[in-house]
Amino acid sequence: MNTVEIIKTRLAKLRLQMEKADVQACYFSGTDPHQSEYLPTYWQTRSFISGFTGSAGLLVITNDQAALWTDSRYFLQATTQLEGTGIELMKQRVGGTPEPAEWLSTGIGQTGTVGTDFACLSVAQYNQLSSSLKNKGLLLKDTDDLLKLVWDDRPALPADKVIEHELQFAGTKRTDKFRDILQFVKTNGANATVITMLDDLVWTFNLRGSDVDFNPVFVGFAFLSEDQKILFVDSAKVESDIVDQLKEDGVELKQYVEFYDFLSNLKDDCVVMLDPIRTNQAVRAAIPGSVKIIEQTSAPTLLKAQKSTFEIIHIRETMRKDGAAMVNLLYWLDLTVGKVPMTEYDVVEKLEYFRSQQEGFQGNSFYPIVGLNGNGAIVHRSVTKETAANIIGEGILLFDSGGQYLGGTTDITRTITLSKPTTKQKRDFTLVLKGMIGLSMAQFPAGTVGSNLDAYARMHLWKNGLNYGHGTGHGIGYFLNVHEGPMSIRQEYNEQTIKPGMVLSNEPGLYREGEYGIRIENVIVCTENEETPFGRFLGFETLTLCPIDLKLVDKKLLTTEEMDWLNRYHKKVQKKLSPLLEKEQLDFLKKLTKEIS
Repeated sequence: MNTVEIIKTRLAKLRLQMEKADVQACYFSGTDPHQSEYLPTYWQTRSFISGFTGSAGLLVITNDQAALWTDSRYFLQATTQLEGTGIELMKQRVGGTPEPAEWLSTGIGQTGTVGTDFACLSVAQYNQLSSSLKNKGLLLKDTDDLLKLVWDDRPALPADKVIEHELQFAGTKRTDKFRDILQFVKTNGANATVITMLDDLVWTFNLRGSDVDFNPVFVGFAFLSEDQKILFVDSAKVESDIVDQLKEDGVELKQYVEFYDFLSNLKDDCVVMLDPIRTNQAVRAAIPGSVKIIEQTSAPTLLKAQKSTFEIIHIRETMRKDGAAMVNLLYWLDLTVGKVPMTEYDVVEKLEYFRSQQEGFQGNSFYPIVGLNGNGAIVHRSVTKETAANIIGEGILLFDSGGQYLGGTTDITRTITLSKPTTKQKRDFTLVLKGMIGLSMAQFPAGTVGSNLDAYARMHLWKNGLNYGHGTGHGIGYFLNVHEGPMSIRQEYNEQTIKPGMVLSNEPGLYREGEYGIRIENVIVCTENEETPFGRFLGFETLTLCPIDLKLVDKKLLTTEEMDWLNRYHKKVQKKLSPLLEKEQLDFLKKLTKEIS
């Protein structure tokens, strides 16, 4: 069977299970019991049942219809992958697109039951969805995981080994992290907390894993109180030396599958703090009604978001290594493009190869995005050997990639021209660059939220009737997930203020469908700038070290201040990377970072 026939067969099998479960629709949140963005294959349910492989999306299936909601990063990809399956694409944040509850009310009528797996729905999502459905006369029901009865060759839960994130890189003992977390818990009126997000979990315990591609995490839960520090994880994943170290630090190990039963036996004097955005509804439902629950943002989420001075020192060194790898890639491209056969996939492989030569490299931080000309307009394109376009030395090439290192996580996008750029291409590139520089130079009062800063990156595009559909900045972990909360820089409001030590991306872009994509991305860290009679003011330090293609810059569109920033940045890049490069690559870098006026 071809892919479309396989998806149709799977949908038919699921609809049989829906009938047995007495539900008229099935809702897939697209995540796992840990609210992960990137998933172990066991929980890639949305991809299995729909064929859509993007990292974000909601899927709703009725007895005779189906629809998938996703954002602008994936419109082109979803259109291609859903074609012929009978699943309709719903474009999120586009006028006229109905919400799932509204769509369901017209699809299954004013009465009916919608089934979902409460373990894969956050408390906040449950509250919002059940309320929306109730307003339409519909009921939300826990069906557990219906795909258990549909997915015949389903992969097992991951069994990779847990590793220690050594103190020379972690910087803070786990016992000190326990203390800080429990102090936060106490301050918020609780005496215990659950940890359910995988990056929160591994950060708390100074452990790492490889259960999820590109994210150095492992599947597990935790419960912390003054008397108990319990890590719920498959014991076969933890070597005896780590078990002994954990026990020395007062940590008890229990099996992963015991977590919900443990919660159901909590005593009445327990006051549990949980994060409604990051904790699944099955966890909340397992806690006895007699136990008081306090909803609050996860303590590890907040604590790990503000990187310590120790961590930032390591991140700066990591950026030097990553920058050297990127210069080696640019040098290789300069030598080979148009001279030997090459595809977009060759660039994917070379990106990983040059990073692998750097000390402490642990793998990619996400699957590289490489797009030539029109392919660059597909914001989250995952190129394969089979789908890769030939690179023949003409047009614009966009590549977005990152690495995991023991001392940090990187994320960088560069757009380069392979031939003489057009006036339109230079104008577009320079407008994007002006936005990236604008955010880099921003100074703002303490207490500012990311949506207030987003306009710095978009204002020059807006002035010319242009825009981009994705966010401008996301948090970045420390040898952790490349996408990390709770902060962001985007048009949508996020109540989390931007604080010193927060590490974020700065990545405005512009995409002309069928022509080219442009994105310039650096990693920045929030810093203390100055204090005046008007308050504390913060700013950003740029951490990424890699040249920006000057051939695409229209100098006439840059202000003196912007040109000065670009020259200072390139001077810094050359100074920091010079000791890590061979003579040929260094000479090449000097050409790329030549001062402009």
